[in-house]
Amino acid sequence: MTPLVRQFRDFFVSLKLTVALLVLSLVLIFWATLAQVQLGVWGVQEKFFHAFFVLDKLPGTDVPVPVFPGGYFIGGLLLINLVAAHIYRFRLEWRKAGIQLTHAGLILLLIGELCSGLFQVESQLRLDIGETKNYSESYRVAELVVLDTTDPKFNEVVSIPEAVLADGGIVQHPKLPFRVRIRDFYPNAMLQMRAEAPNAAPPAATTGIGPRVAVTPLRLTYKPDERNEPAADVELVGTEGPLGTWLVSTLLGNPQGFSYGGKTWEVALRFRRYYKPYSVTLINFTHEKYAGTDIPKNFASRVRLKTEDGREDREVLIYMNNPLRHDGLTFYQSGFANEDRTTILQVVRNPGWLLPYISCIVMTLGLVLQFGIHLLGFIRKRSAAA
Repeated sequence: MTPLVRQFRDFFVSLKLTVALLVLSLVLIFWATLAQVQLGVWGVQEKFFHAFFVLDKLPGTDVPVPVFPGGYFIGGLLLINLVAAHIYRFRLEWRKAGIQLTHAGLILLLIGELCSGLFQVESQLRLDIGETKNYSESYRVAELVVLDTTDPKFNEVVSIPEAVLADGGIVQHPKLPFRVRIRDFYPNAMLQMRAEAPNAAPPAATTGIGPRVAVTPLRLTYKPDERNEPAADVELVGTEGPLGTWLVSTLLGNPQGFSYGGKTWEVALRFRRYYKPYSVTLINFTHEKYAGTDIPKNFASRVRLKTEDGREDREVLIYMNNPLRHDGLTFYQSGFANEDRTTILQVVRNPGWLLPYISCIVMTLGLVLQFGIHLLGFIRKRSAAA
């Protein structure tokens, strides 16, 4: 082994590296806790933990620069450090079986957190009593949809992600006979009728409701009880020229329709939908309170789950700490609205949800085993001395 390779190996198996990474993680957690007041839970996760570096802008500019290691960087190095230490420092001995099992559980915990950060998807399912849906909606991410509504039996949907809207430019989809030009995009905005905003800038929209509505850009919000309402000015350009410019926003309830090429179309900006091969119907919602107060004691949703092929048709009661698990998704009782007639279910897809539980069990067994080994050794020494 060359000296350079040996130095490289010694760096990754070093106990000093372990201590340094633990100190950096404590600083990162403390900093993120303070920043949660302004950024909220989701903002802190994205900026501090689901990133390789914490970015900040240079004073007076919009240029982001790395200022501190992020969660992925620290966690990745710690994972490499633990694995390397197992390979080069720990021997497979019965006396150290508990330590090795504990470290294996810690490695599994880091892998589980990585899987959750990369693959976990969260959305919401809002249902009124008697309502049926086969999709859930994102709480934070929007999409621009262009729907071909010519066939009365179904709609063909073309979805353009919010990230593409933020980049601007022109989108040409093979299923659309026209191009989509993003003229303006507002990550968060407030809409007002122009009669209520006489000093508003001239409208960019020329078609639909846009000419009668004023758009006021707002700062992004990261509060857990608020969400951003994006808006955009979208121009559609056909082969013979522009078809018009529409103002779209998640605050506008219904899509805006138009005709082109012998077909009927609709355009809208809505929160991203995740369609399922089954439907969920809210049968009833119950909300219990503590006597004499408005504090919720228990709220539960009785839903009907029905698959498209008809193989599964059952009723399920969802309440706190008793979610519905189906098709790799978990439906949690999250909240309610509309005077107890609307339930809000949090829908989570997390392929690595079992790993934290397994890792905790493995680490517990490792600690118990290591304690038992030392206890037996102590008893033997006392017996021999006696």
